[in-house]
Amino acid sequence: MPAIVLVGAQWGDEGKGKATDLLGGQVDYVVRYQGGNNAGHTVVIGDNSYALHLLPSGVLSPGVVPVIGNGVVIDPGVLLSEIDGLAERGVSCERLLISADAHLIMPHHRALDKVTERYLGRARIGTTGRGIGPAYADKITRTGIRVQDLFDPNILTQKLDLALREKNQVLTKVYNRRRIETAPIVEEYLAYGERLRPYVADTTLVLNRALDEGKVVLLEGAQGTLLDIDHGTYPFVTSSSPTAGGACAGSGIGPTKISRVIGILKAYTTRVGSGPFPTELRDEMGEYLRKTGGEYGVTTGRDRRCGWFDAVIARYATRVNGITDYFLTKLDVLSGLERIPVCVAYDVDGVRHEEMPMSQTEFHHAKPILEYFDGWQEDISDAKTFDDLPPNAQAYVRAIEEMSGAPISAIGVGPGRDQTLSIRPLV
Repeated sequence: MPAIVLVGAQWGDEGKGKATDLLGGQVDYVVRYQGGNNAGHTVVIGDNSYALHLLPSGVLSPGVVPVIGNGVVIDPGVLLSEIDGLAERGVSCERLLISADAHLIMPHHRALDKVTERYLGRARIGTTGRGIGPAYADKITRTGIRVQDLFDPNILTQKLDLALREKNQVLTKVYNRRRIETAPIVEEYLAYGERLRPYVADTTLVLNRALDEGKVVLLEGAQGTLLDIDHGTYPFVTSSSPTAGGACAGSGIGPTKISRVIGILKAYTTRVGSGPFPTELRDEMGEYLRKTGGEYGVTTGRDRRCGWFDAVIARYATRVNGITDYFLTKLDVLSGLERIPVCVAYDVDGVRHEEMPMSQTEFHHAKPILEYFDGWQEDISDAKTFDDLPPNAQAYVRAIEEMSGAPISAIGVGPGRDQTLSIRPLV
């Protein structure tokens, strides 16, 4: 059975958790393949709302095996806190599997993330300060510490000593911060290892065997396409690859086993952190979208920047991910508006761009070219089928579908598990 990739098609926060939860009853494994606790998914089940940061959304679906893949960077204290928090609410994580090859976020990563971001001042990236970027940097420079190292005290001590030899020089001599000692960290992380040991597995082997047995594997990314380290609005990006290509590297599943890529699109656009955002609204309408849509970060609580739907980045996401289907979320937030603008192209210094500009400079200068659609006044939160939507809402969806370049197969009309219209099966 081929694997399915679920990817954010904007700057993240599109509602991937809701999409994963919708598919939960139809899949056997849900795999988080990149990122760390700098992202989050909110899943609403009945009167209960769950904020997940490291755990895949599949942990809330009975019978599904949630997997944290090798491409994720894990803060073990945060992960254990999340597991314990769900247990207190009656949700078991006993099926959870964690890749032995996943890298760990260490105290020096968090310290460096915070101090370097502060040092950048107005040029800061807008990171969450959770240590994700420094952890990925150490992975690339081959000085990282992995989950499997928690089970060998000598290896853990050697690796941490080597890492701190350099990191303490930077912390104390460049940033005038306190040095970090090896022994207390080793003791802390060995204790984490004992608690995590029952979950750790060769997840690449498990997942490939599952596919060979005809099981359905859903690969769930964090953040979104425009935050991809290669294909995003660099340098205002995350430190990993949320795009569909990253799903292969971050899970150990080969590209020939992926048959479907589902992109998640919000009916408007948001982003958190610094960086260019052509359709951003800095007026009362932006505040209206923020309040009506509840646009506040799951992980940080930061206000999300809000703007109109951007068809240029939707087309870009379709192209770089090979998206086969779209899940459109938060259509209900637009109810009550007289007219709804959509960015159909950019004006860059007098030149019209139908596609993403090639350079960062051009993208920073991009101004949205808007097309206006008639709004609808009806409450659509109880709609069960596409035909239940008002004609103007249907026309808006069809226009977005045409401009994005891939079919819209599901629509979210509210935060609840049952507030989704299915146009065609996603599995």
